[in-house]
Amino acid sequence: MQHAKASKKEIKKYWNRHNVTDHQLFGSVEDSVNAMVWRDHCYLYYKDLMPTNKADGKVVLDYGCGPGHDLVGFSINSNPKRLIAMDVSAQSIKEAKGRLMFHQKQVEFSEIDASSTHIPLEDNSVDLIHCSGVLHHTLNPKEILKEFRRILKKDGEIQIMVYNYESIWVHLYVAYEVMLKGGSIKDTLLRKLLLKNPPRSMEEAFQATTDGAACPVSRYYLKEDFLSMLQEVGLKGHYKGAFVSMWMEMNRLSKRFEAILDKRLDNFSRSFLYNLTFDERGAPLYNGHVAGIGGCYSAQYD
Repeated sequence: MQHAKASKKEIKKYWNRHNVTDHQLFGSVEDSVNAMVWRDHCYLYYKDLMPTNKADGKVVLDYGCGPGHDLVGFSINSNPKRLIAMDVSAQSIKEAKGRLMFHQKQVEFSEIDASSTHIPLEDNSVDLIHCSGVLHHTLNPKEILKEFRRILKKDGEIQIMVYNYESIWVHLYVAYEVMLKGGSIKDTLLRKLLLKNPPRSMEEAFQATTDGAACPVSRYYLKEDFLSMLQEVGLKGHYKGAFVSMWMEMNRLSKRFEAILDKRLDNFSRSFLYNLTFDERGAPLYNGHVAGIGGCYSAQYD
């Protein structure tokens, strides 16, 4: 996969250019809150699986805070004793600082050193570590998880989101639209990349579709693999479920049968799409679990 060749310098440079708000600037509390609510509604079940309303009196670390969506959530939905925000991107931290000023919440910001996995906090000092959409973009996720365990209080909790293999994104959008149909017409950069360097595997195609076609590191996980990695670093993990992207997954379900009928589709993806069921909110289920891109986990001391 391409991420094996990515340098720490390249990763830092990329995330200074890109973030989840496309560098949107906010002019008021209302603008900021509306953006957060809109984001939550773009991902079915996100706010239930990665809550920001259960942190009263806690020391909270938002690791990979980006431009501050979840910092806003912790600020208005909870009353943390201490709110710490870290990110590899100086630009995102600058934008988050400006945004949080509207909410008049004291936040301790720190830029993560891209050349080290060390987290500059004391042992046994954090009640809640929130890490949403970050570890799958790092070169050494296991080493970061070791640091999470080190700084976590003995009765603390970690909530983590990483990309989920058993998802509509992987088995409909990537396996069918990208690998067999040539990608989204709207994504010119992705189309050019696919024509210039066709992906040799599902992993390579996936990496090009998540956070920009040039994203240096982006991987997905099977539930069993991520839980195993948590166990290896001395954490007891629990798979909470997945959230679904409205745009990249719910909005594409109409292509499910077209994909199943394509003889070129790999057998696992075909079986995955064929065996989907749906819950009361219309979310796709595979083997009883929501088949969304955002796999969410909780972890504590083992």
